[in-house]
Amino acid sequence: MTTTTPPPLTLEPALPDDLSDFSTRLQASFAPAVERETGHPSPEPIPSDQELAASFDAPGAEVFQVIQGGERVGGAVVVPGREPGHRSLELFFIDLGREGQGLGRLAWRAIEEHYPDTRVWETFTPHFEVRNIHFYINVCGFHAVEFFHEGHPHPEPPGGPTPPEGSAESFDGEDRGFRFEKVMPTR
Repeated sequence: MTTTTPPPLTLEPALPDDLSDFSTRLQASFAPAVERETGHPSPEPIPSDQELAASFDAPGAEVFQVIQGGERVGGAVVVPGREPGHRSLELFFIDLGREGQGLGRLAWRAIEEHYPDTRVWETFTPHFEVRNIHFYINVCGFHAVEFFHEGHPHPEPPGGPTPPEGSAESFDGEDRGFRFEKVMPTR
């Protein structure tokens, strides 16, 4: 029996000209979960273009293409945390049609290796993203440390500061989701 080793997976910084394609691919990868949750396609891309721009432009943000065999197979946005040694995985995706092949696991390992000085990782996922919840807890070793809901709203919605009260985009605490942390073993 012959075993074929898949091509190595690497992270490459996304160039400014890559961000439009990166956004389209990320939004396409998120769309199926939203449709499963709501029963219909979202009329707006999720995350919104404004949320993506806020992530890309966050202080210290690094946007990566996940590359395997010369092809883009996913992406990630990593930002410094609020404390030294902390980082936040703001956005992470594997391209639609590529999921279930172990690429997420390989990409997460590559991200960890890229930031060997990180002591604590943080990320967020909506409550209905069961695949993400499984992935972060069972595959990557994160722990759910907070659940946001109507009675415990997220202090800052994903993608940036809370818009002004009463604006069309104001955060009203309806978004439910988990905040995860991963404390890295000491080396």
